[in-house]
Amino acid sequence: MDLRLFTEVFITLFVIMDPPGTVPIFLGLTSAMGAKQRNQAARTAILVAFGVIVSFAVFGQQILNYMGISLPALKASGGLLLLLVAMELLTGKMEEPTPSGNKGVNVALVPLGTPLLAGPGAIVATMVFVQRADGSAADWVAIAAGVVAVHITLFLAMRFANVIHRVLGDSGTILVTRIAGLLLAAIAVQLVADAVTAFVQAAS
Repeated sequence: MDLRLFTEVFITLFVIMDPPGTVPIFLGLTSAMGAKQRNQAARTAILVAFGVIVSFAVFGQQILNYMGISLPALKASGGLLLLLVAMELLTGKMEEPTPSGNKGVNVALVPLGTPLLAGPGAIVATMVFVQRADGSAADWVAIAAGVVAVHITLFLAMRFANVIHRVLGDSGTILVTRIAGLLLAAIAVQLVADAVTAFVQAAS
């Protein structure tokens, strides 16, 4: 295994997917859940994110080319979806209980699994590493190991979010939720701005 490539993949995806920064957003999205539901949501989100990353690593460029989708368009759509979620966090709608137990599953799939964890940045970075690989088994193992290591780190961060929730209490969690909504809105706007800039540069 190429340790240098593994380190590059791990550090790049760690910075983009940001396990420590995911904790407050995860707490906000799962604030109406119990500890057991929150753990299940964490597992589901990690599996979804891992599946999306692996799928785009193997078939990403072919999928985008076949559907005629550009990378800026992918960023813009992800940013708009995250903006909608940020508005729900800021207005408290995400905390409202629902009659059915499906809310946690939906949150774990979208927006937590994707586009929050497996977002445009992580997808594009993984595709770039795959394109850089020379096709040797050592490179593929290094990339795969880096992706797995980051997802393990993400799971641990969300798994111990329960401890943070107990320390903060309900009022503290609500405060963190509002802050997370503001940060998520900023991330969403930045994604859309980057996409618009790319569109303008391509048109000029």
